[in-house]
Amino acid sequence: MSGPSDYQPTNPALKWIERRLPIMGLVHSSFVAYPTPRNLNYWWTFGAILSMMLALQILTGVILAMHYTPEATMAFKSVESIVRDVNYGWLLRNMHAAGASMFFLAVYIHMFRGLYYGSYKEPREILWILGVIIYLLMMATGFMGYVLPWGQMSFWGATVITNLFSAVPYFGESIVTLLWGGYSVGNPTLNRFFSLHYLLPFVIAGVVVLHIWALHVAGQNNPAGVEPKTEKDTVPFTPYATIKDLFGTCCFLLFFAWFIFYMPNYLGDADNYIPANPGVTPAHIVPEWYYLPFYAILRSIPNKLAGVVAMFSAILVLAFLPWLDTARTKSSKYRPLAKQFFWVFVLVCVLLGWLGGKPPEGIYVIAGRVLTFCYFAYFLILLPLLSRIEKPRPVPNSIADDVLAKTGSKSTPMVSTVIALAVAGALFAGSARDARAEDHEEAPPSQKWSFAGPIGKFDRGALQRGLKVYKEVCSACHGLSYIAFRNLADAGGPGFSVAQASAFASDYKIKDGPNDQGEMFERPGRPADYFPSPFPNEQAARAANGGALPPDLSLITKARSYERGFPRFIFDFFTQFQEQGPNYVDALLQGFEEKPPAGFALPEGSYYNKYFPGHAIKMPKPLSDGQVTFDDGSPATVAQYAKDVTTFLMWTAEPHMEARKRLGLQVFVFLILFTGLLYFTKKKVWADAH
Repeated sequence: MSGPSDYQPTNPALKWIERRLPIMGLVHSSFVAYPTPRNLNYWWTFGAILSMMLALQILTGVILAMHYTPEATMAFKSVESIVRDVNYGWLLRNMHAAGASMFFLAVYIHMFRGLYYGSYKEPREILWILGVIIYLLMMATGFMGYVLPWGQMSFWGATVITNLFSAVPYFGESIVTLLWGGYSVGNPTLNRFFSLHYLLPFVIAGVVVLHIWALHVAGQNNPAGVEPKTEKDTVPFTPYATIKDLFGTCCFLLFFAWFIFYMPNYLGDADNYIPANPGVTPAHIVPEWYYLPFYAILRSIPNKLAGVVAMFSAILVLAFLPWLDTARTKSSKYRPLAKQFFWVFVLVCVLLGWLGGKPPEGIYVIAGRVLTFCYFAYFLILLPLLSRIEKPRPVPNSIADDVLAKTGSKSTPMVSTVIALAVAGALFAGSARDARAEDHEEAPPSQKWSFAGPIGKFDRGALQRGLKVYKEVCSACHGLSYIAFRNLADAGGPGFSVAQASAFASDYKIKDGPNDQGEMFERPGRPADYFPSPFPNEQAARAANGGALPPDLSLITKARSYERGFPRFIFDFFTQFQEQGPNYVDALLQGFEEKPPAGFALPEGSYYNKYFPGHAIKMPKPLSDGQVTFDDGSPATVAQYAKDVTTFLMWTAEPHMEARKRLGLQVFVFLILFTGLLYFTKKKVWADAH
């Protein structure tokens, strides 16, 4: 696991330690003097990026675990408490949630790089197999972590995926019962998944150590696919590879920060902002984007057991690549046919991911079966066949010759490939978002919101007017259980003073107790109290609303979405469009019509709303002109009420939005400057090496 090292500490204490535990010498030989091929390109930087992402996920995960409650009735609320009440809890949660997607994005690029350049071939078979094991552990860890927020998609995703094990002959039902801790997904399941989700990252870290060890024993592969022969073929790991990895990592952090600070819900699921409800199944149960290709393979086979076997085989076949591809030339740069089929395989994977987000019906099922065949054919037919019939181009005699010949310029340009991968990733995310979005026959019109964009802020007047609309109209049926009265005086909120928030709270009667006589009593509200629910329990709420349960409005603008479609969801990434929820709520409040269209059968006790899924809603039209009078003279119209209360509900869902965007701007300025400095430093360091 080391390279040539002449490390000799000069400090007496370090000499004493080094004689007994030569750890400094090991670090020096492994990460300073270690000989690195001088022709490595930026695709090799993703190894360092993955190490950083693993450390980041473990660090944020440990801190989040300190505040999380793994109990079915409290898990969802504990996650919201982290975001709202823990100092920078929103940052930790965004880093961890978006970090999972960034982790998988980096690992897929790392794997495709290994496939393209033949990094699985002799003598790196063990290195590759350890990488496949890490990938399997990542998939298990990611799935269990996705369950922990205990939202609708978390609960039903856990139900569907764990049920797959029931297809195992003889032992399937026992395995499912063991995973569930009972006869359905519930509190024991959540506890099991939390424990394993906490444990597995440390197991991954252990296997990563073995992976790095195997890398240092076999040596790094390189774009030319030839082994180093002389000192001219290599450079010391530090400073050459170190500065290059630092620059690449900072570029990746810029991309990562875009999600953390400006698009935290782009890769998420609106249904997961609804607490888990075993009695209501989401219209489309879709896993996270990084599982979609394998989910498509699972669904493409009608037999349950065969589908499960195919899904796991699609991953395990990777471990046998060193023996399926026996071509002596490693790099696809010098294998014209292998290079073309590699990019076809990448396209197959992207299309499988796109199909994984579509409903399993009609042409999607047929296409899934065709692409599943293509996926396995690449490994089991094409690679063995190409190993026998393909005539590769001559490879360089040495790495130094490869650098001098600049053969890398004939390959796909790095920038073009990055753009292609970004579009592919957007297709993955967009297909999942489309499948998850509710099927609206008419998309809500987009409104102009003060809080939209990278520097958007809440309109204080709109927040205060929206609060008044909520108090006088919405609070009769809907609660705000995640908002405390003290939050009205928080920075970035409606702009109340502490005294104003206290006075507002005192207008409410809060049920408290028991007192010394063991009786419950009512008292005036205090700033620390939360907005009370209008009903004592769910049954009372349903009884008062024709059997329908009025949702809590704290998260309503994040719990509702609609399909944007291709290619708008790609543009949304660059324009930072995240206002589907506010647009939908605003449209819903204005979408009531006295008479339904001809031919529409409106159920008894329901009202027609052109934006509500199915158009039949139990809630009567809540707003009418002149219903609420504003002190600032704003128009007393339904359109004004709808926009103001939606703005207020966006604040209840994202109370730290302004702080998030403000910190994001500071982080971006720092990262851009730091990345620029690293770039010029890298150019200077590598000037002599080329």
